[in-house]
Amino acid sequence: MRAVVFDAVRSRPEVRDVPRPSAPAGGVVVRVVATGMCRSDWHAWAGHDEIAFPHVPGHELAGEVVEVAADVVRWTIGDRVTVPFVCGCGRCGWCRSGNAQVCPDQEQPGFTHWGSFAEYVALHAADTNLVAVPDQVTFATAASLGCRFATAYRALVGRARITEGEWVTVIGAGGVGLSAVMIARAHGAHVVVVDRNREALALAVELGAEHTVLADGTDIPTAVRDLVAGGSDVAVDAVGSEETCADAVLSLRRRGRLVQVGLLPPVGGHPRVPMERVIAWELDVLGSHGMAAADYPGMLALIVAGSLQPHRLVERTIGLEDAAALLPGFDQAPVAGITVIDPSA
Repeated sequence: MRAVVFDAVRSRPEVRDVPRPSAPAGGVVVRVVATGMCRSDWHAWAGHDEIAFPHVPGHELAGEVVEVAADVVRWTIGDRVTVPFVCGCGRCGWCRSGNAQVCPDQEQPGFTHWGSFAEYVALHAADTNLVAVPDQVTFATAASLGCRFATAYRALVGRARITEGEWVTVIGAGGVGLSAVMIARAHGAHVVVVDRNREALALAVELGAEHTVLADGTDIPTAVRDLVAGGSDVAVDAVGSEETCADAVLSLRRRGRLVQVGLLPPVGGHPRVPMERVIAWELDVLGSHGMAAADYPGMLALIVAGSLQPHRLVERTIGLEDAAALLPGFDQAPVAGITVIDPSA
């Protein structure tokens, strides 16, 4: 099969012919029809995750099942499927309780094993992790759910438990941030979006954000409090840096909730967080790490009903060669929205 491969941290990715995977015990092989390109893929390339080389990235995917292990019960060849970026083992108490996103023995395509920047990908514990894609949902849309949209959905609905009328500040108008705008508005919340990209801010307004703040040296917490008296009820750091985490914390009102979605790798030491504000104002700090397959039906029902429209976030579709060229600079990519890869293009 053809796949995007890199051989060392920060080495040049290239498209190569490599062996097609076989279905692991309890797993399947999926023909990849669409796969998203995400900042997390860049983190793996940049050496912020432990991976084995040579490596094939990619963790947001949708496609058709083409091979099924003998012990898989729920899935057959030809099924249209997607999968969360965190795949549980299917055996532990966390998986049995529907919380595979925190499974201690989790697999992550594109991190713990070869991922979906390829024509085929192997997936583990299929009966726990695979999600059926309704006929009304395109593969490109389904691929966009696996990391960013599903992560934003769980962050706001499952973790922050947003309610109608609350104010949400979203820092970072990439895939997660724009997904958060759409989800917050669908639940009756009001949204302020912060980003350095004017095009991304314009798209956030199209998706329902009431206010935007251009991150061009502006004092973000002061700007948010000027727009929302007292600060926001909920803040989402969808970027993942010391600065954006601090801005999110300081943008909150008393008793507010921070949801930390953006990765905070210990580059140059662990990031400093203004914990004195967390303590004095009794803020809740909530981590959010994807969403288990068990939680997908509620989100998919809203998509089929039209209440959520993640297809509006798909900015462009590219081939594997373009993906290989884009990956090293994707942390600085000016694209507003989600980039989807079609491995057959």
